[in-house]
Amino acid sequence: MTNKSSSSNIRFVQPNPQGGWDNKKAGAGRAASHHDTKKEAIDTARGMSQREGSELKIKNLDGKIAQSDSHGHDPRNIPG
Repeated sequence: MTNKSSSSNIRFVQPNPQGGWDNKKAGAGRAASHHDTKKEAIDTARGMSQREGSELKIKNLDGKIAQSDSHGHDPRNIPG
């Protein structure tokens, strides 16, 4: 099994400068999908992130991360 860098296992929902919202994997040159609404982009990205076991980071219009969801394996051993 190959080791992936941590940034390649992150997916973003971010505003597109031309309008709408992009679903983009970290380090990718292009968006995986483009949507008219943020909700559509989040729904699509969340499904992809769950299948990939990746982290999903959702940005606001100002580019700041508003929400983060982990769909991957959490290696921490936390009791309870």
